[in-house]
Amino acid sequence: MTSSEGAGAAGEVRSRAAARRRLPPKERRQQIVDGAVAFFAQAGLEGNTRDLAKRLGITQPLLFNYFATKDDLVEAVYEQVYLDRLSPDWPERLRDRSVPIRARLLAFYTEYSTLIFQHEWMRIFMFSGLAGAELNRRYLRHLADVILRPLLAEIAAEARGESAPTMEDLWNLHGGIVYIGIRQHIYRMPCPADPSDAITRAIDRFLGAFGIAAEAG
Repeated sequence: MTSSEGAGAAGEVRSRAAARRRLPPKERRQQIVDGAVAFFAQAGLEGNTRDLAKRLGITQPLLFNYFATKDDLVEAVYEQVYLDRLSPDWPERLRDRSVPIRARLLAFYTEYSTLIFQHEWMRIFMFSGLAGAELNRRYLRHLADVILRPLLAEIAAEARGESAPTMEDLWNLHGGIVYIGIRQHIYRMPCPADPSDAITRAIDRFLGAFGIAAEAG
């Protein structure tokens, strides 16, 4: 590299650094959160903020201007990756008895799988569980309260026969569907490009066990 090329490259680096410094606070915070999502999906929650700051091209003190602690940053990641992906209208839609229960289940799990069958969602969730972090336990409690328990009541209202579905039955259905994404993003095993057929079969088997015919959806 010639001296002029070196000077040009150095100038480009300085220009990029200056552009980073000029980011408004809201954009800077979002940049850090977006970078943290990608970083923790690769390194796990044990990844340190020094390496994250280096990856983002900022200083560690600047990062801590926006997040006082690493736990605060992890909380922002949790909100973006998990809570913000739960559509606020799902509970209402799941309780809408003008729509057959099968159709409600299919609509929910089709949308839900699209949101969570992603590299960052799956890997952060697994890393959190392995680290014994509270993040995924909080998420599962929230999911149970907001989605699964109301859904269980709707399925029970349609069930026929002697046995009624339990929360454990519903967790088994949910876990089986989520496992499609785990196979793809954690185990790196072949998975269907379109999981809708597998999701439909799982839902129909589940409903059939409680006397709810597929034609009812």
